[in-house]
Amino acid sequence: MKRFELNVPTFGFAVATRAMIGAGLGLLLSDRIARKRRRTIGFTLLGIGAASTVPVVRALIRGRKETAF
Repeated sequence: MKRFELNVPTFGFAVATRAMIGAGLGLLLSDRIARKRRRTIGFTLLGIGAASTVPVVRALIRGRKETAF
């Protein structure tokens, strides 16, 4: 079984990254805001969230522990 050990700031960063991607996708799929503004904000959030995924994945790889269970 694999376990991941992350400290609280790293876990919070991972959650914030996922939230940015979700918010960006939500804006791109909605139609409550003007199209140009919605696309600009949505793609910005999606891009920042995707770019910040790399450090999260590296932290997960470093925090992976193999257990004998």
